[in-house]
Amino acid sequence: MRLCDPPLIPARAIQKLVAELATAVDRDGDGQDLVLMTVLKGAIYFAADLSRQLETPHRLEFCRARSYAGNESTGQVQIPIWPDKSLAGQRVLLVEDILDTGRTTAVLLDRLKLEGPADTRVCALLNKPSRRVIPIPEDYVGLTIGNHFVVGYGLDYEEHYRGLDAVHVLEDDGSSGLDGG
Repeated sequence: MRLCDPPLIPARAIQKLVAELATAVDRDGDGQDLVLMTVLKGAIYFAADLSRQLETPHRLEFCRARSYAGNESTGQVQIPIWPDKSLAGQRVLLVEDILDTGRTTAVLLDRLKLEGPADTRVCALLNKPSRRVIPIPEDYVGLTIGNHFVVGYGLDYEEHYRGLDAVHVLEDDGSSGLDGG
């Protein structure tokens, strides 16, 4: 595996995107309380920065969804962590690191619907529509990217690279079978 330099999205550009997204969320919310439902582990950096930028009163909740084994989506989504506090009647912002195939987001939205929120929207730092197999809402998107396998700013490859402050393309050097997922 080879980490490409320069970064696809430098740290300063990420912070600008986060600020723009926070402004859009604030504008659309009319000051009503919000629940930031953060999808672990990938969206944690994005959600933390978004939370600090938001003027809208909000609380943080977390869920965990798994659908990847290595660099490939398994097509099956597991939700081992879900909030124990009710989301009924709440405005919920599902905070994702990247919108990819749409499977994980669709399953999470279906699960959220069972909770009876007043409103549910999706906010993602990155969008990769070229891999979409299930249509999903793209309410707030920081940046649309091509079919690159990216790491950094919470995104990982086998739990590595999350702590990078920028988003980098990770290329296969022939040793892993990485295919852009």
